[in-house]
Amino acid sequence: MTALIHPTAVINKNAQIHPTAQIKPYAVIGSQVKIGANTVVGSHAIIDGLTTIGRDNQIFPGAAIGLEPQDLKYKGANSEVIIGDRNRIREYVTINRATEEGEATVIGNDNLLMAYSHVGHNCTLGNEIVIANSVAIAGHVQIESMAIISGVLGIHQFVHIGSMSMVGGMSRISRDVPPYMMVEGNPAKVRSLNLVGLKRRGFSQQEIRQLKQAFRLLYLQNLPIQEAIAQLAQLTDNRHVQHLQKFIEFSLADNRRGLIGGK
Repeated sequence: MTALIHPTAVINKNAQIHPTAQIKPYAVIGSQVKIGANTVVGSHAIIDGLTTIGRDNQIFPGAAIGLEPQDLKYKGANSEVIIGDRNRIREYVTINRATEEGEATVIGNDNLLMAYSHVGHNCTLGNEIVIANSVAIAGHVQIESMAIISGVLGIHQFVHIGSMSMVGGMSRISRDVPPYMMVEGNPAKVRSLNLVGLKRRGFSQQEIRQLKQAFRLLYLQNLPIQEAIAQLAQLTDNRHVQHLQKFIEFSLADNRRGLIGGK
């Protein structure tokens, strides 16, 4: 015990906790857990399983990280949760480990997961993502960096959400969300470009103009999707447009759930 670990915390002797990490009252830390420098684990939080947490994270009271996946296929594999640096994981967030041996649920850096949100098994989250209150993310979901997911909504398993997209509250997300778009509704639809988000991220006027052209091709000209993709490929060498094109091509693959439709 050190001054940074409260005496009521229950910590397995094999857990690896950096000397500068703080463990608050009644937290429970399992035998395979690794916690990095300056990370704070709040009171009554539970961290178990093969879980690695980086530095400067804030884990608030009642969070449950690294517990068994809510997957009927799970047979006791020693799967992982890997969390990067500077994340804020608010009250009663749940992050499940992956289903099979050698697999991981992965969360990057600088993310905010608000209270009562759930990250299912085998999910991959990038960096600088905001997940609002009471968002339920099913298994195998991928969320690219800088996406914003508003509150009280569900994301279907195997869905892919693109970078810098924004998903409106209380939506039902059952298909892939293209990058840079605003999506909202039940059923959810692409409503517009996420213009406010793009400006906040420092996109130039030219970059925004080219993404507007891409949006018109995809959602306003009633083109067959393959023709829209072909025109998109000839539009510009803007890397964001290229990312949008590759995302759409990937989403249309046979084993994918497909794209959310336009307005």
